[in-house]
Amino acid sequence: MDFSIFIILAIIFGAFMAWGVGANDVANAMATSVGSKAITIKQAVIIAAVFEFSGAFLAGGQVTSTIRKGIIDASNISPELFMVGMLGALLAAGCWLVIASMKGWPVSTTHSIVGAIVGFALVAVGVEAVQWGKIGTIAASWVVSPLMSGSIAFLIVMSFKKFIFETQDPVTNAKRAAPFYVFIVGFIVTLVTITKGLKHVGLEISTTESIIYASVCGVIFALLSVRVVARLHMKNNDNPAIHNIQKIFNVLMIFTACAMAFAHGSNDVANAIGPVAAIVSVSSTHTIGASAAVPIWILLLGGVGIVLGLATYGKKVIATVGSGITELTPSKGFAATLAAAVTVVVASGLGMPISTTHTLVGAILGVGFACAHGVNMGLMRNIFMSWVITLPVGALFSIVFFFMLKAALL
Repeated sequence: MDFSIFIILAIIFGAFMAWGVGANDVANAMATSVGSKAITIKQAVIIAAVFEFSGAFLAGGQVTSTIRKGIIDASNISPELFMVGMLGALLAAGCWLVIASMKGWPVSTTHSIVGAIVGFALVAVGVEAVQWGKIGTIAASWVVSPLMSGSIAFLIVMSFKKFIFETQDPVTNAKRAAPFYVFIVGFIVTLVTITKGLKHVGLEISTTESIIYASVCGVIFALLSVRVVARLHMKNNDNPAIHNIQKIFNVLMIFTACAMAFAHGSNDVANAIGPVAAIVSVSSTHTIGASAAVPIWILLLGGVGIVLGLATYGKKVIATVGSGITELTPSKGFAATLAAAVTVVVASGLGMPISTTHTLVGAILGVGFACAHGVNMGLMRNIFMSWVITLPVGALFSIVFFFMLKAALL
């Protein structure tokens, strides 16, 4: 049987899925920076073009898992059915991400592809093929990850109030505190990249080495922030202290935007390229492995796709996350991003399957509750419902596409 049609469709559907990741997931990764007005949409696209693409291409993986999160047992699936199922899963997840992005809902790209893979497994093999225990932990993460990140964000905002805003000389204290907070960002985001991104490259880095590398990066980030903050031109307007403090946090937000974009690209590009790599691998070996080598052209496909998705269709999700949930300033946006990064590292260390999307939204909620502006609970209900239906909708779409593709290709 000629498998070239499978590879061609995998490229098309994989590009579509990568575009959806950019429109939804990359958009909410940039949303705090844009919503707090630290950067513009145009600058967010440029940052994503450089750092998301770099993360996806350089650390996106020489080897990637063929079945995200190991949620199905593929041992009883024929190579042909497996490829059809992966094609259907890519198309299903991509379609759901487009619908969610149209509505401005920030959903999990990981849960989208997981739901889609579960859908094809149910009809291709049966209920026994699905690891239902792992599905249960994913469902639990809808509550656990936002609660954890929200609590951390709340504490960070309280620390800003205590050590900066409510002191006698808030601008000076903000300058003194800036390197400390930037060190934490550099340290945490480096750990995110190592634990969730560089593992795809096959680098065996011990915990001690990871902490050392993260500390060095944190120090470099902190030293850079000292130089940049020292060169800021402080204004004397109606409220100079608040204005100048937010200007300092503006700089910090740019640091976090670049760092989180790289970490995000290194990890979540696998949602789009994993199934593509699996199809390419199976088409050449005629066997289903637990992992698959990722050729450079597939990494390029994923990297370009996610940047184009943000540039062409990311505005609605950015608006929802960046300004719809609560009003953000640079200091609040920084607190939310830092809390999300800390949560991802802690959860990875504990082996908890969390979504970066859910984590960031939870962090913004925590910021909202810590401040006087409050939270748009009506919007949050819609967002939470979109999280709950992501798995079943992905599965339903996947089942439909599976039967359509099976009829057309086999």
